[in-house]
Amino acid sequence: MDYISLGKSNLMVSRVGFGAMSLGEIDTDENASALVHKAYDAGVNFFDISHSAKESEKRLGACLYGIRHNVVLATKACVLDARDLEECLDDSLSALRTDYIDLFQYETDEKNIVAFDEIAAQMERLKERGKIRHFGLTTEDFEIASRALDSSVFASIQIPFNILVMKQVESLVKKAQEGDIGFVAMKPLYGGLVRNIPLALGFLYQYENVVPLWGVRNIEELSQILYFNAHPPLVDEQFESEVENIRAFFS
Repeated sequence: MDYISLGKSNLMVSRVGFGAMSLGEIDTDENASALVHKAYDAGVNFFDISHSAKESEKRLGACLYGIRHNVVLATKACVLDARDLEECLDDSLSALRTDYIDLFQYETDEKNIVAFDEIAAQMERLKERGKIRHFGLTTEDFEIASRALDSSVFASIQIPFNILVMKQVESLVKKAQEGDIGFVAMKPLYGGLVRNIPLALGFLYQYENVVPLWGVRNIEELSQILYFNAHPPLVDEQFESEVENIRAFFS
């Protein structure tokens, strides 16, 4: 497993990120734990969840019992007021059975309520209290992500990035690299529309600062991701042709 620094933070994260949003949908606690521990045993150390997925957040906390200190744990909160961040964080700390969050992310797609200076000020207070180590931003909105990168207050941004997203998102990858800001690629399989895991992975691995966050749902899917992470496809003319074919199919 390869590890890269998440921007200017001191977080060294696995190139395979584990998106735990679907963890609460798995049939039993035992199967959920087996999935998390298979990833962990393979070297995955970056686990991401959202407070909006409360059952998945609780289950992830249970699955990480005993190994929490060895992983980089990220969660996120969607609030209308920066003052509400601490309440959401406290709920997440309880659900995840931990005293701190490595990466606490502000989540929003609402342009009219984004006040990065207020968010950053509250996040800094949470850092001073030892509740979080670093803070980032999660959004599906290109404009908000671009503004966040320009502000340089966040250690990372998380936004959808895959072979089907608009080309301009690639400019955010470059901007993040230039600003030493971590880039987490949400929805690497475009919510399940892309089924070709090696193609999706090979595309993202062309960008050395990008950490794909795979929404892992079962052992079979995880096994494929881990296999192709260890044996990435060759990016050549045939690879590029297959990417263009998929783009044309969904356009």
